[in-house]
Parts: sequence; structure tokens; C-alpha cells
Amino acid sequence: MFFAKQINKSAIKLTISYLKGKVFRYSYMIRKTFLFYLIFPCFALSVNAQSLSFSGNSLKVLEETPEKSTGLEKIYVLYSVQGVTASYTSSSGNEISWMKYGNLGGGHAEDVASTQSGNISTLTDLEGDKGYIVKDGDRQYCFWITDYQSHRLKLQSASISDDRECGVSILNVSGTGDPIRYFTINGIQKTLNQEITVRYTSQEWNDEDSNFQEINVSKSFESLQSQYRLTQPNYCETTFVVTGDKFLDAWNWLESVESPIVSPTSVDAKTFAKQLNSEEGTDEESSSSNQIGSDKDEGLGGSAPCELRFEAYVTDGVMHNEWQLTRDPSFETIDYRFTTQDLDYTFLEEGSHYLRYIGSNADGSCEYISDIYEVSIGESRLLVPNAFSPNGDGVNDEWKVSYRSLQTFQCYIFNRQGHQICHLTSPEQGWDGKVNGKPVDSGVFFYVIEATGTDGKKYKMSGDINIVKFVGGTGTSSGDEQ
Repeated sequence: MFFAKQINKSAIKLTISYLKGKVFRYSYMIRKTFLFYLIFPCFALSVNAQSLSFSGNSLKVLEETPEKSTGLEKIYVLYSVQGVTASYTSSSGNEISWMKYGNLGGGHAEDVASTQSGNISTLTDLEGDKGYIVKDGDRQYCFWITDYQSHRLKLQSASISDDRECGVSILNVSGTGDPIRYFTINGIQKTLNQEITVRYTSQEWNDEDSNFQEINVSKSFESLQSQYRLTQPNYCETTFVVTGDKFLDAWNWLESVESPIVSPTSVDAKTFAKQLNSEEGTDEESSSSNQIGSDKDEGLGGSAPCELRFEAYVTDGVMHNEWQLTRDPSFETIDYRFTTQDLDYTFLEEGSHYLRYIGSNADGSCEYISDIYEVSIGESRLLVPNAFSPNGDGVNDEWKVSYRSLQTFQCYIFNRQGHQICHLTSPEQGWDGKVNGKPVDSGVFFYVIEATGTDGKKYKMSGDINIVKFVGGTGTSSGDEQ
């Protein structure tokens, strides 16, 4: 028991010692940061931004305005610092002094010699890739000077990589030129954006024209890389042009290289399904209003025979087209394969059918797989009305069966004397209550139907047809005419 208490006391002491150490370190960091702000108020960008001037440079000095958090007034990019002097002008005529710092930040800045004439202070021993702190009375201003020549961009060649990746164009670029780094007043490393540009041609889907169209692609990168991964791949034949950088461009020395002609490295597609009228090929969901809907309220399918058109719009790299049809939603087994870009197919069998499109490039290394289309075909049905009122009021003026998924259909209509007065060969057809163009009288007529469903079901049906509420004329019954 005594031993356990001793262990607990030791653990408590160690915990208190650890916490005291943490508090000490944090307080040290806070004191150091506070002291840094007192010594280097240029950490926050001044309200009235100051600047440097340069002489002895053969090319224009380029300026970058960094974020306020860097503590820098400006970043100057000189092609070369050799033989160049920097000057600062005090608007108040104060005595001016200079310090420089490197990757450790302004807390490790060193004094540098300068000369002052009137309110202008000049620094002759200028170093590139250094930060400079200028003290003007009780104010301090911080700048960074980049010696571009030590990072100069030179482009040699560009070519597509042998390592292919579907959905990405991988471009290899050879050349020299280090990323241009600079350090904030508190020693944080940052990179100047050189704007290395890669331009090429690709394809993009256009909803208005319902097709893939060529587009010009331009991608900008911060610095030179040996390899660029372009997530908008070239879907068509193109060349890749690499140019840079914005500093050389400003000096009219822009570097540029162009790749050889590159075949499409990836593929893309858009697919659509249209339900057609089985006889006329129009974009109607059903060929007649007297069809009974499928078991599903929405989606493709309905009554068989059900004709659908499947269309695929593809980018230039697609060399192989395939539509896959199956009753298996997982596509582990495939019933039919159609190697066409567009497909017209008539569904006859009751149940669910699944269809998808696959487009691939020449060697099959990249492929597009569409969403799955589900087509539901209902089992055959046949419903026969026993009355209608052909009185011209637009309601129930025609006798028609209601049906779904019928493959054959024959309907014979007889008058009271047993004479055939109408013959229908399609369930889409109906009888308007006329014989030889003349309306018949109200009364009872008879039908006989023989039909076959696409699911193989046989229908043999017969019954009465009652014509009621006939209005107008002195039309005689078909029985009298016969």
C-alpha cells in the first residue's frame, strides 16, 4: 500500500513538472513574439506603403505585392543584382539605416553599410534573395529582393508520358529553373508564382449543341515541374505548348516548347435513352392512350413491344463501342452485346432489363462506363369495355380495349343479326360506332377477340358492346342495313 502511494506521488510530481515546462515554453514564445513586434513593427504592412528605387539594372525591375501577413511592403524581382544599387527616400528627412535577413527571418537581421545624401539612402552592396529592413526614424519597412538570374527558367522539351492514366494527361517537361522562394519577416518560406502555362486542345460536352466540342485549355502552375498531371485530359489529338514565365514575358524573353502531336489519352461519353412509338418512331412514351402502364410509375418501359433508342456521344479517343444487355443488375452475366455507338432495341419479354454503354480507346487501357438503364416491361393484360356513347361530346366516343404487352390481336364486332360490321387488327385501334361512315342506333353489339401476349399468354374473349345515349339524326341500325 505504501509502495502504491509513493508511485502516485511520483506520477503527480512528474505531471506538475511537465505542465510547468509547457507553461514556461509558451510564455517564452509569447515574450519572444512580443519583443519581435517591438523591434520589427514592419511585420504589419504600413498604411502608407514605401518603396525602393534601383539603378544600374539593364532590365526593368518587376514588383510583386505580397499578402499583408508576410510583413513585406514589396517583393522586387531583378534579372540580376550585379552592379545594381538600391535607394530609399525618406519623406521626413530622417536618418536611414539598413539591415538584411535570410531564411531565419527579421529576428536574425544584420546591419549593412549604406550611404546617405540628404533624404536618400543608397545601398551599394546589394545581395539577391535577401530581405531588407529599412529604418526611417521610428518606422521600419521590409522588402524582399529576388535575383532572377540564379533561378532563370530555360525550357528544353515537352512530351507526353509513357505512363498512361485514364482521365489524366501526364506531361513530361525538361528544363532548368528553380522555384523562386522568399521569406516573410518572421521566417516563413513562400514561393513566387511564376505562372508557367500549359496550353492544349481538348473536348467538352456542350448541352446547347448536344455534342462534344473542341476547347482550348490553359493551365497555370507556380513553378517548373518535371511532370504535370493535367486532370482535364486531352480527349482529342493535340500538341502541348509550355510557356513561361511571367517575369521573362515582362522582359520579352518568354520561353516556349511544344510537344509532338499527341493522340487522345483518355475517353469520355454522354448517353441518352428515348422511348419510341413502335410504329412511327416518335418520342412518345406510349404509342396509344389505351395502353395500361407498367408496374412502375416512372422510368423506361411499359407495354411490349416497347422500342427504345439508346444514343452515345463520344470524344475522339473512343475506338470501341459496346452496349450490354442483361437481366442481371450486377452485369456478372451479359445476355447480349451490341458493338454499335447507337442502339435501337425492341423489348418483348416481361420483367426488368438492364442496359449500359462502354466506350474504350484503341488498346482498351481507358474506358467510359455509363450509368445503368433499367427497362421494366409489364406482363400482358387485356381489358374490354362493355359500353360506350358515341354522341360527339368528346367523352367515351370510341370503343377501345385497354391492353399491355400484346403481340397479336384480332377483334371482330357483330350486329344483332350476327353480321360482321368491324374488324380490328391492333389493340390501338377502336370502333367509332359507325358502319360505312354512318352512325348506328343505340343497342347491343357483340365482339370476339383473339390475342397473344408477348409473355406467351393466350386470350380468347367475347361479350356485349352496349351503345348508349346516342343523340342526333335518324341513323338506322346496322342490322337494318344488313
